[in-house]
Amino acid sequence: MKKVVTFGEIMLRLSPPGFLRFTQAESFEATFGGGEANVAVSLANYGIPTDYITRLPNNDIAKKCVMELRKYGVGTSNIIYGGERIGIYFCETGAVQRASKVIYDRAGSAIAEIKPGMIKWEEIFKDAQWFHWTGITPAISQGAADACLEAIQVANKMGVTVSTDLNYRKNLWKYGKKASEVMPELVKGCDIILGNEEDAEKVFGIHPQGVDVTKGHLEASAYESVCKQLMEKFPRAKKVIITLRGSISASHNTWSGVLYDGKKLYQAPEYQITHIVDRVGGGDSFMGGLIYGLITYPDNDQKALNFAVAASCLKHTIKGDFNLVTVSEVETLMSGDGSGRVSR
Repeated sequence: MKKVVTFGEIMLRLSPPGFLRFTQAESFEATFGGGEANVAVSLANYGIPTDYITRLPNNDIAKKCVMELRKYGVGTSNIIYGGERIGIYFCETGAVQRASKVIYDRAGSAIAEIKPGMIKWEEIFKDAQWFHWTGITPAISQGAADACLEAIQVANKMGVTVSTDLNYRKNLWKYGKKASEVMPELVKGCDIILGNEEDAEKVFGIHPQGVDVTKGHLEASAYESVCKQLMEKFPRAKKVIITLRGSISASHNTWSGVLYDGKKLYQAPEYQITHIVDRVGGGDSFMGGLIYGLITYPDNDQKALNFAVAASCLKHTIKGDFNLVTVSEVETLMSGDGSGRVSR
């Protein structure tokens, strides 16, 4: 099977234990995470060969990061090295009505200083079937945006499927460009587009009518117009997918998704996630499940969507950025068994 390539920043994640606040913490749990790395871990966990591309400093923290990726079966041989530091983010886990909180410390990271020409994309894509990036990467710096565009254009030329998660992060766009200025050129080279209720509106001014995510329930049919508008704006796209998260509280979310193929809107079952352990990486686990589903069930978009939603539902029960569930666990939930009974 040909590999899936992902490209972006991976960071050191520092979290207070349990549900402690930053101001209470006397120690921090250290893990790693980043949108495209999270997708790669999911896919490797499902048995799909992966190649994660990033730029890291040549120091012991970066070595530990690479060891962690290799532990989960992610390909790391094409990571390039340079720069002075790995980005850091601090994550405070919310509970009930108290929201989770993230503080970034990633300015001047190794990947922020990347330039086009540093990565040999033609070599990397020779044995690839899929390339995935997110809107986080072009938000980091102009160099990262240029390197991402370079990768997309080479992938297009070589016939590699390209997917994106729009992943709008308002706190990241600090180098003088707005997402609306940079993203259209990148997204027009994509075959698969994933977003949520905020991404399409904040980046492209496209939004569904009469939707309030704070009410706890999202009407899937309201997003058909969003999908159609995105396809009209980006005619290369073959499928547009919207994740549907209703936030009742930090501990209780509803979770579903829709997929539009240009003709039909597919809707996944809605899950009630009532005791969230960690929602960071939830969208990435959806994307990992979606790519797996679209590769594994190429003629069954409904099953691919259902797999993505079930996989990401399970991610909310796992601490850290990575989704460490098996295909059989996802399929069990897809079949309707959400009992959580002991498996023995």
